[in-house]
Amino acid sequence: MAVHPRQPTSTDEELFAAERDTVIALRSDSERIALIGAELAYGFEALGDIGPAVSVFGSARTRGDDPAYERARVLAQRLASAGFAVITGGGSGSMEAANRGAQEGGGRSIGLNIELPHEQVPNRFVDLGLDFHYFFVRKLMFVRYASAFVVLPGGLGTLDELFEALTLIQTGKISHFPVILYGSDYWRGLLDWIRASVLAQANIAPEDLTLLQLVDEPSEVCRIVGAAAAVQGRPRRG
Repeated sequence: MAVHPRQPTSTDEELFAAERDTVIALRSDSERIALIGAELAYGFEALGDIGPAVSVFGSARTRGDDPAYERARVLAQRLASAGFAVITGGGSGSMEAANRGAQEGGGRSIGLNIELPHEQVPNRFVDLGLDFHYFFVRKLMFVRYASAFVVLPGGLGTLDELFEALTLIQTGKISHFPVILYGSDYWRGLLDWIRASVLAQANIAPEDLTLLQLVDEPSEVCRIVGAAAAVQGRPRRG
């Protein structure tokens, strides 16, 4: 049966499908390595002077009239007022709300946009916007330049960032790095499942549950993030 390869829908797919006959390979491995290196350098140069920051994750589908949008905006405003830059994925929904709140709080509002098959348009509240081709390079930026993760209600992308951070902490790749689940109504069910299934079958240790903090108040988020930044040697600006 004849195979008719198609154009890749993103730079990531061109890389991941390089060994498949169903997707056209547009680059050699040496060209891919050079592109990845250039993208790393681009992120390092752009973000190297932002100071202490918090990466905030949440759904791109959150509507402007959803109470979750306002909670994200207020939280980011408080973080910015406390001296932290706010880093999001740069898209719509909760990401937009967090970037908006960062501006309102007088802090740096940063959006790390990603190339997708269906274009993601950066929201209008981003002061410093970066465009990435590779998910894994973008993920590195979220962790390297943040003192903590704040995880708002979201979907698969939000869960991906959440569990990747937990894995990095559990394996000792990063330390003194809070992962804050913001909104107990949304996240309590996940924690209940982890206890009832994952912990109950000894697939994690009891102390692994302490890697997650369930918080509802912006003041408590600021306190946790501020304490972590101090231990990390990242004094707040302002």
